[in-house]
Amino acid sequence: MTTDLDDVKRTWLGVELDRAEFRIDVRRLLDWARACGETDPRFVDPAHADFQAHPTFAACLTHGPALPKGFPRLGNGRGMDGGKAVEIHRPIRANDVLTGSSQVADIYPKTGRSGTMIFVVHRTTFTNQDGDAVATVDWRMIQSAGE
Repeated sequence: MTTDLDDVKRTWLGVELDRAEFRIDVRRLLDWARACGETDPRFVDPAHADFQAHPTFAACLTHGPALPKGFPRLGNGRGMDGGKAVEIHRPIRANDVLTGSSQVADIYPKTGRSGTMIFVVHRTTFTNQDGDAVATVDWRMIQSAGE
């Protein structure tokens, strides 16, 4: 690996990549919940007193670049999706207006049976129209270190 990960971290961690606004409508909430196979009325019945987004809903709110312009190539450049983790801070409701702000949150190597892999964590934090944090989504991108 020719790129020093400590230098990359010092330069890129915490730098905002993008900011976007999302208007949340009932149909989108229902479509997501149904696609997940959800049956709980809180997620599939708009008349329910506590109707809200399915806990994984924020993962579908993608925007902006995965990495900032000028971000160095790590490893051999061939990557794969390492999955998403969603942390809910408060319910997302129909008619909310969310603002998503994304950044590179972490970069780390991990060695396993397949050799050394480099993980880049792209984090998006969502706030609602009142400025309350509603969700954090971490998307892990994996690249082979090419060793």
